[in-house]
Amino acid sequence: MIECDRGQRAGRADKEGAGGMQRVENGSTASGIQGAAWRKSSRSGGNGNCVEVAALAGGEVAVRNSRFPDGPALVYTRQEIEAFMEGVKDGEFDFTLA
Repeated sequence: MIECDRGQRAGRADKEGAGGMQRVENGSTASGIQGAAWRKSSRSGGNGNCVEVAALAGGEVAVRNSRFPDGPALVYTRQEIEAFMEGVKDGEFDFTLA
């Protein structure tokens, strides 16, 4: 569970933490994360089969499937995303496309 500033990120509006912070739980509805600016790769094309990411106010990154914008979002720390992206750049996940 990730705590966030009200108005910048939201998860389940019915749950609040201390100090007016909302809690965003991994698997929260992606479309319910207020203030999330979802972006996809320019290489995705227009077929709707895209992975979208949104930088969150606390530094985390949310990921969703564009075919299911109301589906769950996975929320990762910046360090987790950095490690994953370095692995992609190094070709560690090329086997998924073979």
